[in-house]
Amino acid sequence: MGKTLLSFGHGYCARALAARLVPQGWTVYGTTRNEARFAPFHKEGVTPVLWPEGDLSAAFEAATHLLISAGPDADGDPVLNRYRDQVTDLAPRLDWAGYLSTTGVYGDHQGGWVDEATPLTPSTRRGKLRVQAEDDWRALADLPLHIFRLAGIYGPGRGPFEKVRQGTARRIVKPGQVFSRIHVEDIAQVLEASIDRPNPGAVYNLCDDDPAPPQDVIGHAAELLGLPLPPEVDFTTADLSPMARSFYAESKRVRNDRIKTELGINLIYPDYRSGLKALLAIRE
Repeated sequence: MGKTLLSFGHGYCARALAARLVPQGWTVYGTTRNEARFAPFHKEGVTPVLWPEGDLSAAFEAATHLLISAGPDADGDPVLNRYRDQVTDLAPRLDWAGYLSTTGVYGDHQGGWVDEATPLTPSTRRGKLRVQAEDDWRALADLPLHIFRLAGIYGPGRGPFEKVRQGTARRIVKPGQVFSRIHVEDIAQVLEASIDRPNPGAVYNLCDDDPAPPQDVIGHAAELLGLPLPPEVDFTTADLSPMARSFYAESKRVRNDRIKTELGINLIYPDYRSGLKALLAIRE
């Protein structure tokens, strides 16, 4: 029997993984809420299924691997809310299951280091919902679950260059603030490595080697483009949306040793400098 991935919330990260799996002969079912994405999915070799109205019976029947990218909301995890019974029946037959979470579950550490053993003390609503969702997935019997806690994601189509080019970028400065981040291709290679080397119950932080203040990233993007540095704006007076402001509520440096020691990962983009240089080369 061939390998089949059922991908719930088949978005940015899942599509990067599928680009690695499909050429190896995998079958991939990907859910989406937007029929406009059907054509791109087909082009990528992925069978699209409309969420939540579509028929997933064939996918559940064939699945050997399960990836959950869909995030929770106030009602809980959307996949479990709708398909708990089907996932429970599927669990013993799966070779691997992955849940994409966030490093936001660790909360604020005032720039200090965290790893997978750090207690979960989220301060934001999003982080608290993720902790609950992780627990809900862990509670399923016989599910070979792996949890991946992702730092800030960037990659093709998701980077600072466009705002810098348009002159709308700003360097928001909050003293002591640092973020960890991860290129989408490194996310995909970690997921593939875990699939090849499953360890049910494992938790992995996905981030690069260089936590950095956000203004440094914007500044480096401007330097690569040969454009003037965007203006500095003090965080306390910056005009930010509530969502954007909430990202600054927590500051931490995230360790990634486990993906290296357990999965043998060598990061393609170990810092934002190498990642931004590669994005510029493909004309993001």
